[in-house]
Amino acid sequence: MRKLLNTLYITDELCYLSKDGENIVIKKDDKEIKRLPIHILEGIICFNYNGVSPGTMRLCNENNISITFLTPTGRLCGRFTGKTNGNVYLRRTQYRYADNEDISLELAKQFIAGKMINSRKVLKRVIRDHGEKVDVNKINSVCEDLLSKIKSIETIQNKDTLRGIEGEGARKYFSCFDEMILQQKEDFYFNGRNKRPPMDNVNALLSYLYSILTYEIQSALESVGLDSYVGFFHTDRPGRASLALDVIEELRSYMVDRFVITMINKKQVAKGNFIKKENGSVIMDDDGRKIILTAWQDRKREEITHPFLKEKIMIGLIPYAQAQLLARYIRGDLDEYPPFLI
Repeated sequence: MRKLLNTLYITDELCYLSKDGENIVIKKDDKEIKRLPIHILEGIICFNYNGVSPGTMRLCNENNISITFLTPTGRLCGRFTGKTNGNVYLRRTQYRYADNEDISLELAKQFIAGKMINSRKVLKRVIRDHGEKVDVNKINSVCEDLLSKIKSIETIQNKDTLRGIEGEGARKYFSCFDEMILQQKEDFYFNGRNKRPPMDNVNALLSYLYSILTYEIQSALESVGLDSYVGFFHTDRPGRASLALDVIEELRSYMVDRFVITMINKKQVAKGNFIKKENGSVIMDDDGRKIILTAWQDRKREEITHPFLKEKIMIGLIPYAQAQLLARYIRGDLDEYPPFLI
């Protein structure tokens, strides 16, 4: 298993990245504020408008480090991926599988089954840990409904039906999301999932971190030689990393949802970290983004035992582990793809 390195997040809109030897240099107003050796980095995510120098891009290309460019609110502007990894045979097999309705449907079932199983386990954990503070009957009812949907996935014959099951399962799961918020209820309430743009503090957190995780999964997929733009459940669309969106389904509830709930309940974020704009949308301020990203990096370094590999790995390596397992399935080393299950 590879080593978890640092992801460099540039959150200050006025920062600029340059190169000095084997170092990435962060500058603001032409003054150096920090430098990092290239060998400790595995990716750079920029929420700034000033960008990076050509020398920096070359250095990242030589060291196989991706650079993702986002607006300060988290909207994707573009992505530099450098050299293509892996061999052409793996990618050609991936393309054949994506075009094969039967194979792609079976993979899609694994992604969505993993999503629903993990969503159900997150809800069950709330009952176990905070049964006296939540509506146990409501959550148990949703858990039973999710269990029924999980069982039905095996017999689904087409992706449209699977999409319907997935959508209804997500709606049911999110109907209980507010139950998990036990602190700061006046400022952090959840009345349903909304995005593009998010209209409340909780949805702003979810959208922001789903975006971050998607880019990290994309890097993981490309690092093992897979094409992150060719998926099995999400359809092809120019500029959309469909395979990354497939894999994130099984990881959302464990890696993001639980993290967001913990940040709110432990009061690590507060109302003052959010800005409500004139159109009603909500974004995080600079301090809020820094708090979230620092805690996200700390969370990624916590260790778990991977349920399939039976190895201790850091949480931040879960996307890489799943990318490896998916590549092994496509190469024919595994009979089926094992989704990550809590």
